[in-house]
Amino acid sequence: MTMKTEILTLLRESGDYISGQELCNRFQVSRTAVWKVMKQLQGEGYIIEAIRNKGYILKENPDVLSLSELKSRIHNCWAGREIYFHEETGSTNIDAKRLGEEGAPHGTVVVADQQNAGRGRRGRAWESPAGKDIYFTILLRPGFAPDKASGLTLVMALSVVQAIEKKCGLQAGIKWPNDVVVNGRKVCGILTEMTTETDYIEHVVTGVGINVNLEVMPEEIKNTATSLLLEGGRKIARAELLQEVLERFEVNYGAYAEALNMEPLLEEYDAHLVNRDRQVRILDPKGEWEGIAKGINRLGELIVDKGGGQLVEVYAGEVSVRGLYGYV
Repeated sequence: MTMKTEILTLLRESGDYISGQELCNRFQVSRTAVWKVMKQLQGEGYIIEAIRNKGYILKENPDVLSLSELKSRIHNCWAGREIYFHEETGSTNIDAKRLGEEGAPHGTVVVADQQNAGRGRRGRAWESPAGKDIYFTILLRPGFAPDKASGLTLVMALSVVQAIEKKCGLQAGIKWPNDVVVNGRKVCGILTEMTTETDYIEHVVTGVGINVNLEVMPEEIKNTATSLLLEGGRKIARAELLQEVLERFEVNYGAYAEALNMEPLLEEYDAHLVNRDRQVRILDPKGEWEGIAKGINRLGELIVDKGGGQLVEVYAGEVSVRGLYGYV
């Protein structure tokens, strides 16, 4: 952790004035060196007040997304212990896969302020403007079999929902398998990709894009997508929300990896499932059909009632699900 990151952590956690001399003694540097760090932080947008004989205090924590901000916040056992940050990149999933091939550890996270080659499910392009949203990917090295990897999308979706509800005060839901919605519109997409060797997982990357502070949605998606700002009416500190997502994911992943199924998370997942007890259209390559979604099973498959007592378990890798009268 750099001196700048440590000073930022101290300022945030203190909530009070920290004397310049105390910082000098702690880091064995001059007052000028401390002052330079404060000027750097102010330049990044932090509102830091300096008062003679009292010291420095962080008066306001704006929406700053930077390596120092992220490292000063994220202190999990493994999720985000190693973080890479890019002002702009092609795709955080591609970056994370490359790091995986280079031997980066389980829980490594790649964050970008902007993506210019982001992708959604089935190769769709994903809009990624700068300074507004969260784009991140976590690299995982699970000890379980490849057929369990698809559940990681569901685990991440639940983690995002929990974080949004806690930090934004909004009621969020999951559109199975990989979208998070607020008030019937998409705020988050998730894409999990896996690299395997015969019968074991080399690594998995789970990428997440969250619409956070967009003031206006692009015309072509405004009926199906929204942002947390548009729904909640206030700007969200992206680093704080990401911190919460990773904290929740670490706990949820632990439960999933131990059970090797969705059993410990199933009740809460179903409680947030917006498809539940609603009529859905299953877009299966073998032919479309309709039914009532009843929830998920322990394997993470969507249980759909086709009528006449016939329950079908739908696997996420094969199909897409649409609401009969709209997006959800």
